[in-house]
Amino acid sequence: MPTAENDEDAFRAFVVARTPALSRTAYLLTGDAHLAEDLVQTALFKAARAWHRIDGDPEPYVRRILYTQNVSWWRARRVRETPLTGYDAPAPVGDADLRLTLERALARLTVRQRTVLVLRYFEDLTEVQVAHVLGIGPGTVKSIARQALGRLRNVAPELAGLVGDGGAR
Repeated sequence: MPTAENDEDAFRAFVVARTPALSRTAYLLTGDAHLAEDLVQTALFKAARAWHRIDGDPEPYVRRILYTQNVSWWRARRVRETPLTGYDAPAPVGDADLRLTLERALARLTVRQRTVLVLRYFEDLTEVQVAHVLGIGPGTVKSIARQALGRLRNVAPELAGLVGDGGAR
């Protein structure tokens, strides 16, 4: 029979193992290292309160909290804050110029567009899965993704190899 001590140990192990990956996703969602840290802490706090009720792999549950909390914060603060790009950001992986270009381009998307692209292409979720996570229809996911990719093509043509033509004529 599971005990509170076992639950606490399992939660601690999850936090240690998965915080770096959750932090990367949160940074992609927010574009701000401090907001990303707050987002991860909020998601983990909410998960800790429900830990005893989570069956199986807790990762999808925690990630859903991450995504929905980000959208909730965005809705609560309609006045968009300008993130300090590059300030206290996670260590670069791969080509630094490409990372900075992508970071700046993502910062020019709406929160909704950015969230859909992160879920769809970084988290590799299907359109149906993204729709389920965000509580919107799959057609809306397709539309938002198409608009976001189009906007990326306009604001950062140097990312054309990553963005692709997306059915553009």
